Amino acid sequence: MKDANSPHTAHEHQRDSFGSSFGVLVALAGSAVGLGNLWRFPYLVGENGGAAFILIYLGFVLLIGLPILISEFIIGRRSQAAARGAFRKLAPDGRWHVAGSLAVLCCTLILSFYSVVGGWGIEYLIKAFRFDFSSGNTPGMATMFSDFATSTTGPLICHTVFLGVTGLIVIMGVKNGIEKFSKVMMPLLFVIMIGLAVRSLTLPGAKEGIDYLFRPDWSKVTSGTFLAALGQAFFSLSLGSGMVITYGSYVKKKENIVKIGTETAVADTLFALIAGCAIMPAVFAFGISPGEGPGLVFTTLPYIFSQLPAGGVVAILFFLALLLAALTSSISVLEVIVAFTIEEFHLKRKGAVALCLGVIWVLGALCSLSLGVLGDFKVFGKNIFDLFDFASANVLMLIGGLLVVLFVGWKLGRSVIHDELTNSGGLKIPVWLLDTILFLIRFLAPAAIAVIAIFQWI
Repeated sequence: MKDANSPHTAHEHQRDSFGSSFGVLVALAGSAVGLGNLWRFPYLVGENGGAAFILIYLGFVLLIGLPILISEFIIGRRSQAAARGAFRKLAPDGRWHVAGSLAVLCCTLILSFYSVVGGWGIEYLIKAFRFDFSSGNTPGMATMFSDFATSTTGPLICHTVFLGVTGLIVIMGVKNGIEKFSKVMMPLLFVIMIGLAVRSLTLPGAKEGIDYLFRPDWSKVTSGTFLAALGQAFFSLSLGSGMVITYGSYVKKKENIVKIGTETAVADTLFALIAGCAIMPAVFAFGISPGEGPGLVFTTLPYIFSQLPAGGVVAILFFLALLLAALTSSISVLEVIVAFTIEEFHLKRKGAVALCLGVIWVLGALCSLSLGVLGDFKVFGKNIFDLFDFASANVLMLIGGLLVVLFVGWKLGRSVIHDELTNSGGLKIPVWLLDTILFLIRFLAPAAIAVIAIFQWI
């Protein structure tokens, strides 16, 4: 009988897998690049003092995010199994599989509210094509968004369409669905956002927005800034949610996981900064507060588009980018749940996708309705949408990330880490780099997560 911690068995060849190194990169970057960059990052920068927040965020990505990302890669590729099955295969004698179960739950909650926001993107792309943002009335833009988000039928239809498109891509499989979609859409997404950033940077008064983004103001840093930065790093890089473990299980042995993990973190961070350059200069150019919160994307930016020359075209490109970013992430979230369902219940991919979409549609409908007719229903003082958001990004991802680094650093240990990072000796890795990665995984990442969690939950 082959040891659970040994390199891959023949089971590897029965699984779908990515077809190329570029396919792995764009799929993983697509998982990381999403509404976390376009929706959350700009408003978190605005609420937390600009450049100081960005530097703290980058520090978390380097010292905590990347080690967790590599750890999840190791678990996924080593096991060649989805989130729950990966832990059970590598540690059959313990209860580590609970970490996988929490990851599946986390992804279920994420996609439930994420698909609602993705549906908003569909609605606003339609509005952009109809040139509905031409009034230039800021209160009117806010009312437009509030009226739609709190209504019943429209958001549910858009939520359904968004989930349907996500499901169609995932049904096609890893190589023919997720990889092919990502290879086309990720480069297109970057091109659109670079174009929008160039346009924003040419506006009169844009310099103030650039200064805001890239000149640190440490006087505005509070403990909440650190909490927000770490939460964003987890949310944006899809850490602690099983997405990287699941995608890692489709990565072939020849791939350099340190290189791919680093490139994924760089691509995600770069996209977030490009998004900031596309949004913040325009915000300052039109004299709008950068701390507008989540409404920045759906209330403030439409007003800005209405004031720009050829603003209707800019609006179309922006909301197309937002929708593409949402889809590249949603397919990775759904794949975690589908892969779990296939392995645990031995269903065909189509049946698993249909079952998962049905459950998520119901939960997503509750999230959507909680902004309107179910708004008075509260759990721990939060409506269902906010509860799912908080529970996934601020609780389950933190717990999942902590369990991942503890499992890799202390359960699997140095020999397994070395074997996976070197592809069983096929790659050379300096001893100092291995020791640094091991130190970050074993000590720094768990300590940082624990401290942040304590401050956040007390």
